[in-house]
Amino acid sequence: MLRITDIILPLDHPEHALNEAVLARLRIPATDLRRLTVFRRGYDARKKSAIQLVYTVDVELADEPSVLAMRLPKVGPSPDMDYKFVARAPAGLSSRPVVIGFGPCGLFAALILAQAGFRPLIIERGKVVRERTKDTFGLWRQRKLDPESNVQFGEGGAGTFSDGKLWTQVSDPKHYSRKVLQEFVKADAPEEILYVSKPHIGTFRLVKMIELMRATIVELGGEFLFECKADGLDIADGQLRGVHLSNGEMIATGHAVMAVGHSARDTFQMLHDAGVYLEAKPFSVGFRIEHPQSIIDRARYGQFAGNPILGAADYKLVHHAKNGRSVYSFCMCPGGTVIAATSEPGRVVTNGMSQYSRNERNANAGIVVGITPADFPGGPLAGIALQRELESGAFELGGGDYSAPGQLVGDFIAGRPSREFGSVLPSYKPGVKLGDLATALPPYAIEAIREALPAFDKQIQGFALKDAVLTGVETRTSSPVRIRRGDDFQSVNTRGLYPAGEGAGYAGGIMSAAIDGIRAAEAVSLAMNVG
Repeated sequence: MLRITDIILPLDHPEHALNEAVLARLRIPATDLRRLTVFRRGYDARKKSAIQLVYTVDVELADEPSVLAMRLPKVGPSPDMDYKFVARAPAGLSSRPVVIGFGPCGLFAALILAQAGFRPLIIERGKVVRERTKDTFGLWRQRKLDPESNVQFGEGGAGTFSDGKLWTQVSDPKHYSRKVLQEFVKADAPEEILYVSKPHIGTFRLVKMIELMRATIVELGGEFLFECKADGLDIADGQLRGVHLSNGEMIATGHAVMAVGHSARDTFQMLHDAGVYLEAKPFSVGFRIEHPQSIIDRARYGQFAGNPILGAADYKLVHHAKNGRSVYSFCMCPGGTVIAATSEPGRVVTNGMSQYSRNERNANAGIVVGITPADFPGGPLAGIALQRELESGAFELGGGDYSAPGQLVGDFIAGRPSREFGSVLPSYKPGVKLGDLATALPPYAIEAIREALPAFDKQIQGFALKDAVLTGVETRTSSPVRIRRGDDFQSVNTRGLYPAGEGAGYAGGIMSAAIDGIRAAEAVSLAMNVG
C-alpha cells in the first residue's frame, strides 16, 4: 500500500474527482489502481469563500515499486499502524493486575491487559453506565446529586458526558490512537471516526459502546467490581502489596493502574496519606460561554455554513492578557449543552456536552484562565481546596439549589449585574440564576476574561455578543494534582503503582487518556511477564 497526502479538492467536488486526482498525482492509468481507501479527510477553511477538502488516501496499485521509483511528492509507503502487543501473560500466571477507575484510561488499560491474557480486575466506584446516566439526570432534572454516581464518577468516566472528541495533539509515534479508534468502531462507533480529521461520538452513542467493550473484557477473563472504591493501599518497603476496598476486602496485587480521573479528590487524599508522592500542578478556571451555533457557523464557514460535510463549526481561541494571564477556549462543544458536573454536595461545576448530531441550538465552550501552584500555595492538595472554594461560591451565587450563576456577556464586560435573558437562552439544567459573576473567580481571572472577550470578537465576529451567556464555574479543566511517575510508568516512590490518565496529571481528553492507558498497560504487561 502507498499513502498519498494533501490531495486538495473543492468542498462540493463530485465523487469521481478523488479517484481522478489520485491517478493524476501517481501518473498511472485507471486500470493500475486496484483499491483506494480514505485515511483522513479534513478541510481548509482559511478562505471562507473557497473552503477546500484535504485528503490523505491509501492505495493499492498493480506496480507499486515503479511508482515509488518516480519519487513523486507526498507519495510514500503506508506506515504499519497495526497494534503490536509488547508482552503476553505467561502460562500459569497466578496473580492478576488491578485497574482502578473505568474512564477512558482505565478502559483501555483493562482492554489491553485482557487482550494480552492478564485477566485484569477493574474497580470502579460508580455504577454501570446506564444506571449512572439515570442518576446524572436526577441532578439535571430533579436537583438530586448522588456523590458516587454522576458526571464524574461511574462507568465510562467523565468523557461519557462530553462532546466525545477523539483527537489529540500528543505525540503518537506508535499509532496508539488508531488502536483506540478501531476498538471504538468494533464497539459500534460510526466508521467515519477512522478518517474524519476531528472525530467525535457524543454521549448517547458512548453509552452503548462502553457496555460492549466491558463485555469484551469480561469474555477475555476480566472481572469488574462496581460501586466499590479503593480506599487504601498496602505498601511495604516501597512496594505495592495490595488494595483495600470500601467493601472491606483487600485485593492482593503487586501491579495496579491508578486511572481515577481528575475529580477523585478523596482518592488523592488517600494516596497522600499513604505516602505516595504527589505534587500540585497547573490547571485552569473560568466560565462556560454560550452563543447561537448559527453565529459560530457563519463566522467560521461564511456561505458554506450548514454544509453537512462541515457540520457544526468549532473554534479554538487564545488571548494573552495584559496582567500576564493566558485565557483560552476549552472543550468547545458545537451544537451542545452546558451541563451540571459537580460530584460533591453544595457545589456547582459546569462542563459541556454534545450528542453525535451536534444539532442543539447553542454552541458552548469553557473560557478559562491558566493558574499555577504559585497561585494556591499550601502543598500538593492545595489546588483541590481552591476548586472547592470556587465551586461552593458558585453554589451560593446560584441560589443554593444547584442552579448555576450566570451573566450576559455585555453586562460582564461592563461590570453590571444581569437582570434578564436576551436572545440567548442558557441550556444548563437545573437552571441559571442571573446576577454578577465578578466574585465567582479570583480578581486576576475576571480581569483577564473581560479583556479577552472583545479580543476574541475580532477573530469570531459576534463572540462578544451582549446577549451571549456566561455560566459559572468551570473548575475541572484538568487534575490539580500530579502523581509523579518514572519512565517505567511506576510511581517514583511506590513500585507497582502505575499512575495514568487525567487524574494522575498525564492526559487531557478521551484520546490522550486512552493512549496513556495503553502505555500503562504495556508497562504492567512487561513487568508481570518478567516477574
